[in-house]
Amino acid sequence: MTDQPSALPSVALPSVALLGTGIMGAGMGRSMLRAGLPVHAWNRTRSAARALESAGAVVAADPADAVRDADVIVTMLSDGDAVSQTMAAAAPGLREGQAWAQASTVGVASLEQLAGFASSRGLLFVDCPVLGTRQPAEQGALTVLAAGPDAASGAVQPVFDAIGQKTLWLGAEAGTASRLKLVVNSWVVAMTTGAAEALALAKGLGIDPRLFLQTVAGGALDSGYLQAKGSAILAGDFAPSFTVAMAGKDARLITEAAGLAGIRLDVAPAVAERFRRAAELGHADEDMAATYFASFDGG
Repeated sequence: MTDQPSALPSVALPSVALLGTGIMGAGMGRSMLRAGLPVHAWNRTRSAARALESAGAVVAADPADAVRDADVIVTMLSDGDAVSQTMAAAAPGLREGQAWAQASTVGVASLEQLAGFASSRGLLFVDCPVLGTRQPAEQGALTVLAAGPDAASGAVQPVFDAIGQKTLWLGAEAGTASRLKLVVNSWVVAMTTGAAEALALAKGLGIDPRLFLQTVAGGALDSGYLQAKGSAILAGDFAPSFTVAMAGKDARLITEAAGLAGIRLDVAPAVAERFRRAAELGHADEDMAATYFASFDGG
């Protein structure tokens, strides 16, 4: 009789408090739940968090309730003020040694303040903005930019593996990941604006805008991103993957960070103004490709 090998011991997955279940947070939450991570979700608008219940999430009454038993806290909120206010509200439920994965794009100054809050509470702070929009978030195909202490990596890596196809660790210094995210986003908002303006110019000059996309297709000037955003604009499909309002916020953060670094930027401030104008014309909650409408009086 041959002895059967004993079963390998199962590794307990970290429990997660997900604070923020908007477009990105909801997709990330579903990816975590598919990976088997226990998730307590909270959102300022409770109905947005309740959308995750059918996938297995427990909806918390408030941030403190969400974080109380969590191994990892994930914040995915609109800006630095929202993160700061939410974590202040979570304070009664926090405990020393919890890992805090701060995934929101908050800019340089706010990130420093959040890291200070984490230190004062004994939290292991991981600066981890993500690259991607709605679909990659829902598919678990984001790219995670991470900077934080080695002591947190064991807890947060299963979360990153659930939401991302790749994690790029950038060292222990909080802020490194957020600064890189701003660099990447400066390219994203510039590309989106460039595509929108080229198509608007074609229309204004009486040229079929489709000819622009056809002319550059497959050449050095082409990109999958250009074709995707251009096709969405031509189809009038502005279902949000990343909204005009959020893109405008990021453009302002990019401009602010450049100023703090003593770097002069011309494109980012112009892009921020263009997104502001598109929002003012009624497109704030549409996909950022709706910056196209900023080229026309009345939107």
